[in-house]
Parts: sequence; structure tokens; C-alpha cells
Amino acid sequence: MAKRGIKAVGVSYRLHKTPGVFMESLVKVSDNSGARLARVIGVLNLKTTWRRIPGAAVGDVVVVSIREGKPELRKQIMRGIVIRQRRPYRRPDGTWIAFEDNAIVLVTPEGEPKGSEIHGPVAKEAVERWPRLATMATIIV
Repeated sequence: MAKRGIKAVGVSYRLHKTPGVFMESLVKVSDNSGARLARVIGVLNLKTTWRRIPGAAVGDVVVVSIREGKPELRKQIMRGIVIRQRRPYRRPDGTWIAFEDNAIVLVTPEGEPKGSEIHGPVAKEAVERWPRLATMATIIV
């Protein structure tokens, strides 16, 4: 029996990326906003299926609860953008990228970054989606 449909050959350019940061993950906050560690409690603009744990990839917006940092920031609910993930993901040119840690940058609900500089490298996918991160980043990988 023959398979139906057209079979694509070569690199498939899918819209979704491999998620590497999931609900309840502890992530490093790598800007100078005063927070150091955060727990992911939600992923924005994600449509998923029943009983699947929501996951975010590089460039996605997550809702976090601040766990470590300045006392006035602790226990606050904020939004962040994932700039690094440990899980390897594939780029359209065929290269695989993986970072040493999972990291986010805190942002306001409008998308403006809370800090003024980012420590460590930033993924190119996050910079393409959020141009304001390019001015704060020192290294873009």
C-alpha cells in the first residue's frame, strides 16, 4: 500500500522549535534586574493537548515566580523571555545548538526588558523575535 501525500526531502522548516524549558523548571535570570533564580509557572501563547506538560523554547515568553534575588522581587510573578536552553535544537541550516544552562530575561507585560544588560550569550532566535534584546546582549550565538 502506497503512502498518501507529498514527502518532503531535505531539511524541514517547521514553525515550532524543540522545547527545553518546562513547567516547574528552575531557570537562571541573566539580566541585572536583581533576580537570580526563577521558577517557570506558565507558558504564554501555547496551544497544547490535555495532560501534556507545557514547554517553552528559545524566544518564547514564560510566566515565572522569582525564587532568589532582592527581597522586594522575591515571590513576585513576572514574565520572561527564554534566551538559552540546555536541550539541543536544530537550526534551518542544519546546525545543532545547545547552551550550558536554561536562562531568561525579565520583561514587563508590554515586552520591555527590566534590566539594562544581559550576562552570557543570547540565542539568535530570541534576538530575531525580540530586537530589544540585541542592544542589551554582549554575545549573540
